[in-house]
Amino acid sequence: MNAIADNSWTHEQKALGAGLEKPRAVVVVSAHWWTHGTFVQASAHPETIHDFGGFPRELFEVRYPAPGNPELASEIGALLGGDTTPEWGLDHGAWSVLARLFPDADVPVVQVSMDADLSPKGHLEMGRKLSNLRDRGILVLASGTMTHNLRDASRRAQTGDLSLPQWAERFDASVARAVETRDEPLLLALHATPDGRLAHPTPDHWFPLLWAYGASDSSDSIAWPVSGFDMGSMSMRSIRWG
Repeated sequence: MNAIADNSWTHEQKALGAGLEKPRAVVVVSAHWWTHGTFVQASAHPETIHDFGGFPRELFEVRYPAPGNPELASEIGALLGGDTTPEWGLDHGAWSVLARLFPDADVPVVQVSMDADLSPKGHLEMGRKLSNLRDRGILVLASGTMTHNLRDASRRAQTGDLSLPQWAERFDASVARAVETRDEPLLLALHATPDGRLAHPTPDHWFPLLWAYGASDSSDSIAWPVSGFDMGSMSMRSIRWG
């Protein structure tokens, strides 16, 4: 089973996990661990990282004490050609989704960084290297946002103009079409389009989708547990494969 989820802290994330069988472990790729090189978090007890500012105090008090899995981390490091590290932990791109999927924090979690030096095709291929883990009951969870222009969203929130811009609507629809038809060239090209540049001024919240797509295959069913827009231009679309 693969899933890609947005990072919003809403009750709608419960829909992503509806009917989801509890996995043996979760491998998480989050937009918020952006590195030069590939790293795999190998702590037996990864800390909860509050890597944000300006949010309510209650969010800083959240703890997600899921266990790690150093053995699985080492295996993933070898698969990806990366290094294991006790640094980092579970950032808010990981725990904000996991807390909704597995609120008891009883599933081992291994987080993987994204290498900023890789091309879009390189990120997709990294996901492909994780695909065989699914056959062993390991969930591949990719956490980003389908559109992520914070400057635009913040301006809309400040002015009260929460209308849906055409570029966001078009980009969201193009992603859905590429996923449904498994049009890999289209998916890889989307970020470089004018709509893609507006949807993702930086690629960190876009590349997790490529990892999840890479870990899926043509035999997978596709579900859209969450859809719609927040703050005008932020697409909350989430995808489940398998």
